[in-house]
Amino acid sequence: MSIFKEISQNLQQGRAKNVKELVQKALDEGVDPKEILENGLLYGMNIIGEKFKNNEVYVPEVLIAARAMNTGVEVLKPYLVASGVKAKGKVIIGTVRGDLHDIGKNLVKMMMEGKGLEVIDLGVDVPSEKFISAAMEHNAQIIACSALLTTTMGEMENVVKTAEKSGIRDKVKIMVGGAPVTDSFCKKIGADCYSPDAASAAECALNICLAG
Repeated sequence: MSIFKEISQNLQQGRAKNVKELVQKALDEGVDPKEILENGLLYGMNIIGEKFKNNEVYVPEVLIAARAMNTGVEVLKPYLVASGVKAKGKVIIGTVRGDLHDIGKNLVKMMMEGKGLEVIDLGVDVPSEKFISAAMEHNAQIIACSALLTTTMGEMENVVKTAEKSGIRDKVKIMVGGAPVTDSFCKKIGADCYSPDAASAAECALNICLAG
């Protein structure tokens, strides 16, 4: 079995300790850090993403797989930086003002990281101005807003308007998601992308970043 397959399988099973050891072993054997990331860690996380989308695995399995992936990424980070490997894109993510729910947001963040994107997480109860200033500070391609309450959905429109006012609307795509959010709501407020689940959101974000 190839080392990539071993890393991928252990990651899917959430065995963080094994993943860490296997990543280190691959590095010691002179394997390219970018290949370890792409063919081992991200490959394994993509399989989890697909299974999650098809209801073959559930939130707890995704969380432990993501934890295992992050353990492997921590080992790789200095090597990736040294070899000049950059993230495929940058995303600002947060739950909008007035909403304190974060399970969905955290899941989307993990799935996006699983696609090789850098995600800056602003947490919950985030005002629209904070989304915009973070996007400007980090030169992000995407702002991803989450809401679980119908009463806070309107805040997403504020994010779109604040982006327009600050003059960055043409530079940044705005993604929206959460239980009460729909595609028609996304279009109505002038956002760019709505996704019904975390795996689709990660795919949408990756496509936006690759399209540049």
